[in-house]
Amino acid sequence: MASIDEVFKAYDIRGVYGDGVDEDLAWKVGHASAQFLRSLLSGYDRGQFATNRMVIGRDMRPHSKSLSEALVEGITATGAICIDLGMIDTPQIYFAVNHLGACGGVQVTASHNSMEYNGFKICGQRASPVGQTTGLREVKHIVTTLSRMPTSASIAACQEMDLWDEYRKHVHGFLEMSRPLKVVIDALNGMGGIMVSKLFDGTKLEIIPLNFELGEESVSSPNPLLEANLKRTRKAVVKHKADFGVCLDGDSDRCVFIDELGNDIRCDLITALLSHHFLDGNAGAAVIYDLRSSRAVAEEIRAAGGLPRRERVGHSFMKKALADSRGVFGGELSGHFYFRDNYNCDSAAIVLATVASVLSDQGRTLSELIGPLNRYSHSGEINFEVSDKDAAMKEIVEALPDAEVDWMDGVTCQYEKWWCNVRPSNTEPLLRLTLEAQTTRMMNAKIKLVTKILGTPVDH
Repeated sequence: MASIDEVFKAYDIRGVYGDGVDEDLAWKVGHASAQFLRSLLSGYDRGQFATNRMVIGRDMRPHSKSLSEALVEGITATGAICIDLGMIDTPQIYFAVNHLGACGGVQVTASHNSMEYNGFKICGQRASPVGQTTGLREVKHIVTTLSRMPTSASIAACQEMDLWDEYRKHVHGFLEMSRPLKVVIDALNGMGGIMVSKLFDGTKLEIIPLNFELGEESVSSPNPLLEANLKRTRKAVVKHKADFGVCLDGDSDRCVFIDELGNDIRCDLITALLSHHFLDGNAGAAVIYDLRSSRAVAEEIRAAGGLPRRERVGHSFMKKALADSRGVFGGELSGHFYFRDNYNCDSAAIVLATVASVLSDQGRTLSELIGPLNRYSHSGEINFEVSDKDAAMKEIVEALPDAEVDWMDGVTCQYEKWWCNVRPSNTEPLLRLTLEAQTTRMMNAKIKLVTKILGTPVDH
């Protein structure tokens, strides 16, 4: 049986159902998260009805319903009122917490992991992320002190609520299409199968659906970065002569885009493209990008009149940076995109709506819009299993003595014509290398130089 330490990750709680993640843990997570989130309220807030309630939702996994039922019991046993939104995409939790003025929320999901996994994503007031440095450590401590209580111990109510209409209106605030477009959407048997239909049916988007059947196992894992998943989306885009394609992850908080020719689009280039859209009318505002992103991103932000802000990898850092800077938009290489007008939260639905709006307003194809942005050779993330991560990163610095070095997230070494970042994974026992250079030949040479220190890449 997996231990508590093994299922409490950097940003969420996750593991194999029946091996560390079960209904007993769900009850304890509900009880502990309600205790923690209510403890953050001021005396005035605590007396308000709205802030004494939490919202919960669940994904399509076969065990998510029983886990959410136990979660409700744990929450209501603290006296907190629970609003159950049913089967929803994770970004709807963020919307609901803000729309209802709740003290926080929990989504039952294992995101992009395969179907035997499950877990919990927790957020606080205004959908602020609850990770190891922002409360998850405290939730874990409370969990370790609890014994499972009977259902009869509940002292507050649970109300079922359907927010799809309100959520649709919110997302449509980002959708303004001047002409129809055809888009292939692969939901990977995840929550996108519901989300896309609920939010985009009846719009100018003609949707070609792939794997909209919930919880089926026709895909090995609902991860949009896996080659097998992207290959299927590419083929469908070309076959149907679509304007673009989208591959969603299991809980629909991130996605990868495919152009009309069937080519993958790196997510940092989507950030660069959309920066112009969000900075129109917001000159001088910040756009946040993670430090794995191409230098083209900062260049495009400046060209659009914005302030580029480089940030650590991870949604908790990205959301905080967007809020602190009062920025308008942000994006990560992993496919998470953040929006000021979405409570600084990420949303696959909103980035889909925005890309569709931008493309429909242009006389050019998506490949023509992205082409000028793809002006450097970028490695993407390359993974290495390294026993002593700190020693390996120090060795890289020693091997590049004339580089400009910073330790914002792992180590970044910069030169005029190339740069690299090596950082420890927050979720796996890996070092991740990202490298960019002015030419492909230079990129390959520098990758060879760095891998002499890191060893043989592994497939993750």
